[in-house]
Amino acid sequence: MLLVRRIARPMLASVFISGGIDSLRDPELGAEAAGGVATDVADAAPPSASLPTDPVALVRVDAGVKIVGGLLLAGGGRFARLGAVALAASLVPTTLGAHRFWEVDGAEERLQQQLHFTKNLSLLGGLLLAAVDTGGRPSVGWRARRAAGGVRERATAILPSHH
Repeated sequence: MLLVRRIARPMLASVFISGGIDSLRDPELGAEAAGGVATDVADAAPPSASLPTDPVALVRVDAGVKIVGGLLLAGGGRFARLGAVALAASLVPTTLGAHRFWEVDGAEERLQQQLHFTKNLSLLGGLLLAAVDTGGRPSVGWRARRAAGGVRERATAILPSHH
């Protein structure tokens, strides 16, 4: 299974790294495709995120997330799961902004946008799997429950029983 992870993570990450680089090279194209969704995302984000409202600047931020998140995922180290979560979070507004097939009039263009939309849904599924993949090691939640159980057992052994 280790070999599959070593191969699959960079394969999944490649589309995000490549897309991020393309967006940095021509952010105006992405801003045009995103339309008003980019500013809606910035407005909906918590104030602590302090996202820019300019669509071109938002496309640049998204491109950076895709490149860094893709590199983290591809690296497969301890931050691979964080990279997958960041990519998943950036993929949702990107998909809703750029592939709004339900608003397209022409049948051919609608089909193309629907294909891209469903492709992105598939990528999102892969990212969610990568985000929860612990590489065969126990999850943090499992380790916390196990540690809590051990504390409970020791406390029960030490404290007198009130029967």
